[in-house]
Amino acid sequence: MRLALRNIVRDSKRISLLRIAAVAVSSGVAFANANADTKPELSIGISAPLRKQLERPWHIGQITDSRPAFLSWDQFQSGILPTFSFRDIPVSPDDVKKELPADASESPKPCPHCLGRDTIANAAARVGPAVVNLSVPQGFHGITTGKSIGSGTIINKDGMILTCAHVVVDFQGLHSSSKGKVAVTLQDGRTFEGTVVNADMHSDIAIVKINSKAPLPTAELGSSGKLRPGDWVVAMGCPLSLQNTVTAGIVSCVDRKSSDLGLGGMRREYLQTDCAINAGNSGGPLVNIDGEVVGVNIMKVLGADGLSFAVPIDSVSKIIEHFKKSGRVIRPWLGLKMVDLNEMIIAQLKERDPAFPDVKRGVLVPTVTPGSPADRAGFQPGDVVIEFDGKPVGRITEIIEIMGDKIGIPIKVVVRRAKDSHVTLTVVPEETNLDF
Repeated sequence: MRLALRNIVRDSKRISLLRIAAVAVSSGVAFANANADTKPELSIGISAPLRKQLERPWHIGQITDSRPAFLSWDQFQSGILPTFSFRDIPVSPDDVKKELPADASESPKPCPHCLGRDTIANAAARVGPAVVNLSVPQGFHGITTGKSIGSGTIINKDGMILTCAHVVVDFQGLHSSSKGKVAVTLQDGRTFEGTVVNADMHSDIAIVKINSKAPLPTAELGSSGKLRPGDWVVAMGCPLSLQNTVTAGIVSCVDRKSSDLGLGGMRREYLQTDCAINAGNSGGPLVNIDGEVVGVNIMKVLGADGLSFAVPIDSVSKIIEHFKKSGRVIRPWLGLKMVDLNEMIIAQLKERDPAFPDVKRGVLVPTVTPGSPADRAGFQPGDVVIEFDGKPVGRITEIIEIMGDKIGIPIKVVVRRAKDSHVTLTVVPEETNLDF
């Protein structure tokens, strides 16, 4: 239904024509425009229940000196508000469908991929019970001088807890008095003595085991490969031993390289977020809005806000597989520094050197370590790797994936060199020496 509003002016000399009117009703607000040559008219879209009430007989009344204090239009200065009359205007069924839902009492259906008022709370609630507080005493010659605190996530019913190695293992010159034992506190208050069963210093990932007769809450592992910059994530843990702490933010970068952070050693990639984390958050889960663990919080930049980093869960899953298979992480080493190529980089390199290989994708080798397996195989600076172990490659991660844990096994590599020459090389990877 639409209603037309006509202004009945009793004293045209004292009350000017209404130019802008707004009438607030329980089901909405109506507006009207008019000028000196036309009669003011107001249209209102209303719901079916209110329409029945408006169909009853109406009486034209008058309100005196009851204007709100914020109204100061000329037409109200007389102390008399204009009276109104209403009449029906036919409305087409199409207009009604556009303006109103089929059932006015029916609430809109939730969007499965939209951020709602409970999205973050629901994600935290799914993982929260599986987040634990870890404490490891530290000291010298049997005298406890402090403790290392951190967080972890129970990832299976057997009591496996995923955390950071620097929380539970001494590799910074401190002496642990725990002998591999870790105090574990669950969100529900239960406490256990855990044992460090695996730790990888290079990735800073460790596994702690607890035994419980009663069922343990667990968290589900997701996929970090699906994350994009701007996606919402939740950081959970026990900063400063404040258990059950939840902070939220977005993914700032999905492949922040360790070299960007000034970290030496082998190449590593991290998820960068702006979630607030502090001492004690290390080892806690980074969670997506579906309540899945997509990373392990590992560090933040001191003196900066919104710069936090996590190990991607896809990398963590591979580390766990290494733990199960051999009890440690085996990393093949070639002795190559590599750079991913894309169309823009290739075009720029061709401008600088017309002899650069004519390739559309591949991995550039700017540096070869002297005496390394790659050096002995005949790699040269400027080579572009286009095929590795019989598979075409265009990214460093693809080469790492293909190598897996192959140590001492010959691998055929096809490279392109200046003036488009093809060369096939055979390289035998060695195990990386990661002594600190």
